Amino acid sequence: MTTTLAAQSGTYDLGGDLTVNRLGYGAMQLTGPGVWGPPKDRDEALRVLRRAVELGVNFIDTADSYGPAVAEPLIKEALHPYPEGLVIATKAGFTRQGPGAWTPLGRPEYLEQQVELSLRFLGLETIDLLQLHRIDPKVPVAESLGALVELQQEGKIRHIGLSEVSVEELQEAQKTAEIVSVQNLYNLANRESEPLLDHAQAHGIAFIPWFPLATGRLADAGGPLAELATELDASPSQLALAWLLRRSPVMLPIPGTSSVAHLEDNLAAASIELTDEQFDRLTAAVG
Repeated sequence: MTTTLAAQSGTYDLGGDLTVNRLGYGAMQLTGPGVWGPPKDRDEALRVLRRAVELGVNFIDTADSYGPAVAEPLIKEALHPYPEGLVIATKAGFTRQGPGAWTPLGRPEYLEQQVELSLRFLGLETIDLLQLHRIDPKVPVAESLGALVELQQEGKIRHIGLSEVSVEELQEAQKTAEIVSVQNLYNLANRESEPLLDHAQAHGIAFIPWFPLATGRLADAGGPLAELATELDASPSQLALAWLLRRSPVMLPIPGTSSVAHLEDNLAAASIELTDEQFDRLTAAVG
């Protein structure tokens, strides 16, 4: 596998045994509007996936609900047989009723079904990282994770992660399963999950920020992000990703796009090294 741009972001040992470049790729935007249906440009979607791997991405994050059942088959079509060292993480635990509609479902039999489908759609015998997409408030988390632990014992799942949880929910989940990653909304402009990030770093758990490129008004003309982007001859998106990479060694940003040009721009963030002063300026921009 070519190790170019993404490799400059540094590496992280996911679950202690899967070494990935920290700047990865999220597949949600490969689908249609509202994360529903096929991509507007199927050929470009396939090119994005192949170009990501060419540029050193070896951590791809997806979900059964992206489409649904659209992103996973696209990944298989574009990249199978997979290059050595490529880690594909997927998720289960959401049902879809239409564009923009998401309903948690954590019943064991449903999660078992979705894992089996993901294995088929991705062309895998083992899913490297299966994340519970949401905790279902109607199902005890021990029941949901218990099903995933059984699949793990059968060799169909290597590692288990969680998505959109609190520190307390993580600790409750850890009574049932070993959790190697958490995936929460987190970016330069929205840091509500900071307590979880700090906890994850302290305990060696990967933190995968979704919606990593949201910058809000920070990128407006005259704003701190726009000013620094001009100084460094970089895009605001690149700085937002560079800030995430600098923020914590357990951070694994997964910026998504359906455009090769945007993909290349995003991955160029791996080569940006913020000084202490630049990092502090961006950190202080939202308080």
